[in-house]
Amino acid sequence: MMSPILTILSYVCLCAGVQSVHQVSWLPCHFTDEHVFLDADGHTRTEHVPRDAVLQFGPTGHPPANPSAVTFLVTGSKLDLRRFLEGAEAEQLECELRRYSTKGAHDISWPVQGAGGQEHNRWFSCTLGHANGLFKVTGFLRHPSDLPPPERQEYHSWPAIGDGESLLTSVAMVIKTQPPAVRAALGSAQKLHCRFSVDHKGPNVTVEWHRRRRGEVTRLFSHAARSGVAAGGGVALRGLASGDASYDLPFAEVRSEASYICSVSVPPLLGSLEIDLHIEEAPRVSLNIGPALSLPEGGEQKVSCHAEGYYPLDVEIVWHVQDAAAAASGRRVGAPLPKELQNVLLSSHRHNQDQTYSLTSFFYLQARAEASGRLFTCSVSHPALRMPVKKSFVLTVEESSDWMLKLLGGLVLVSLVAVLFLLLSYLHSARRRFVQKKPY
Repeated sequence: MMSPILTILSYVCLCAGVQSVHQVSWLPCHFTDEHVFLDADGHTRTEHVPRDAVLQFGPTGHPPANPSAVTFLVTGSKLDLRRFLEGAEAEQLECELRRYSTKGAHDISWPVQGAGGQEHNRWFSCTLGHANGLFKVTGFLRHPSDLPPPERQEYHSWPAIGDGESLLTSVAMVIKTQPPAVRAALGSAQKLHCRFSVDHKGPNVTVEWHRRRRGEVTRLFSHAARSGVAAGGGVALRGLASGDASYDLPFAEVRSEASYICSVSVPPLLGSLEIDLHIEEAPRVSLNIGPALSLPEGGEQKVSCHAEGYYPLDVEIVWHVQDAAAAASGRRVGAPLPKELQNVLLSSHRHNQDQTYSLTSFFYLQARAEASGRLFTCSVSHPALRMPVKKSFVLTVEESSDWMLKLLGGLVLVSLVAVLFLLLSYLHSARRRFVQKKPY
């Protein structure tokens, strides 16, 4: 939770008008601090402490936007973190700051040093996400320090940061993906975006892609800039020089659904972003009858609605019935709403060869006179559909007397055809006899 002062400042910033990211001089953030200690049994424990913080952009000595919060003042750097947030407004951003441990890699110095010539660095990670899930950006903030790191890994004895303290930082590396969640249809080609940038030329960068599916992690690609050794595929090597590490998936299948992890390493930093690929295939919907069904009164017909070739499994099939004339005239005030049928049965889900599913919803229609002229509609809903798919038919029930007349008429017609056939046969036979009696 933000403090009341930081919350008020946020509202003041928003009320001043919608600001693009390039115009924003500061952003409210959640800073998750860490307190590492030994418990009574001598085991290392970590307590996460939520704190108010501000990510502020400006020159050295710039006054803090909130004096009571921890201020991370981002000064002039070759990397402008805001440049990676294009297309977003300030109020659409979610900011989270954390300490970053180099895992004991103290002997690796960063090529770019601070203006004061400090030899050591304290690191922080800053994650900026779009509220609507359009992108996620992770930046690494370098805070120069005169204090050498401890002999043990630094998280065992993090330097304390007081409330209201201001930390002078610069952006050392940025990694971005957009969007972090991708929905793909079967057979489609997908590009999983991953871009990175470093504050110095010729970095010793290693790029890797991994796929995690059902607990199993598979390496898809790796490339080390210093050695030039590459393994796997899916990433254009030419693009790596400009910071484009996007992964191409040429043909999406059900088994392609997984979490894809883009990792960029420039020692002592390692940044990873995860992209969740979800396969969504819409169902093909059909009925076993045409748009019009005629039945004799008292007759019965099995009516089926088929939903085929969908993924994932969660599909819903509902049958409704209403007067066809009311449906054709549109929804009027006071008009009765369609009623949901209750005597509906479902088949079991059928697993197809392409790993999609199929389902059938059916019922036995009893033809009654009062049901004539009604519209029956099958409505199929699925996550891959923006709106339900509907298939309908109109029932016409013919009375028994009509069917008796039709049956009688049919018998009379058959009788007439039979008599005509016999008469023609007799005439043909008589003609042959007459021809045979002629003298030659």
